[in-house]
Amino acid sequence: MGFIDEIKARAKADKKVIVLPETEDIRTYQAAEAVLREGTADLILVGSKEEIEKNGAGFDLTGAKIVDPATNEKTDSYIAKLVELRQKKGMTEEAARELLLSNYLYYGVMMVKMGDADGMVSGACHSTADTLRPCLQILKTKPGTKLVSAFFVMVVPNCDMGANGTFIFGDSGLEQNPDPEKLANIAISSAESFQTLTGVEPIVAMLSHSTKGSAKHADVDKVVEATRIAKELAPELKLDGELQLDAAIVPAVGESKAPGSPVAGHANVLVFPDLDAGNIGYKLVQRLAKAEAYGPLTQGIAAPVNDLSRGCSAEDIEGVVAITAVQAQAQSK
Repeated sequence: MGFIDEIKARAKADKKVIVLPETEDIRTYQAAEAVLREGTADLILVGSKEEIEKNGAGFDLTGAKIVDPATNEKTDSYIAKLVELRQKKGMTEEAARELLLSNYLYYGVMMVKMGDADGMVSGACHSTADTLRPCLQILKTKPGTKLVSAFFVMVVPNCDMGANGTFIFGDSGLEQNPDPEKLANIAISSAESFQTLTGVEPIVAMLSHSTKGSAKHADVDKVVEATRIAKELAPELKLDGELQLDAAIVPAVGESKAPGSPVAGHANVLVFPDLDAGNIGYKLVQRLAKAEAYGPLTQGIAAPVNDLSRGCSAEDIEGVVAITAVQAQAQSK
């Protein structure tokens, strides 16, 4: 059973309620039909009955709950809560009402905040900033987590590296140029995400263009310091750096370049030094190795809300819904 099939099976075993607010996009309906047919989650579609029937014409949405912000009996309580949360930033009842009735992403996040949904998936036709802004304003960071970051689950076909070809690449979607402390926290969060989603022990490589002092540069120093901080914060974690990519995942190269390292040659969580490297890295693997790429998935938010690439397919949305459901299962324990 492949990675996403295992995720779907876990999602079915303890169904969660996931909000899909982008009801203007046909891919939402294609994905919703598949999710409802397979039973991986209970779905809420945000919008008026008329617009959803029009935009989703031809799709079987049996079982989906349609929530119209203009008529939902809970909208007033959402408005009151948003005012409470944002009043120090100048939020008024009138502004909150206008925002929630016009911006379905904010409405979906309020549903999660108020416990009427377990998670949300968005981003097919909105930027990452648009998706994450309401999360940071309303849900905020998870207790014990210092920052929100993003990762991709990469599933490489016919690959015996990582966890049978499955890796997490972090941060490949959000933090532009993290300092050592942020990079250390990204590593720890990525390890936790890997454990949650795969059930396999995370083995974390802090990537660089240098392995164990083979090059001297301020960029290398950043990764070395991040490695030190991460080991201090999570001493039980299998984590090492700085490592070049081949030293991190190829056993023979790891043994040669970093003998004695508990990580070298066996890493399944790859932490990139900045967003340029992470974004380029995941796209290279996706396009050249024909890997499945799920993300950018978020970590560090108080409840699971996941972003999508605007170039995503309906199948990508379907997969991310299942992943979000499994994250919700983990956070409810």
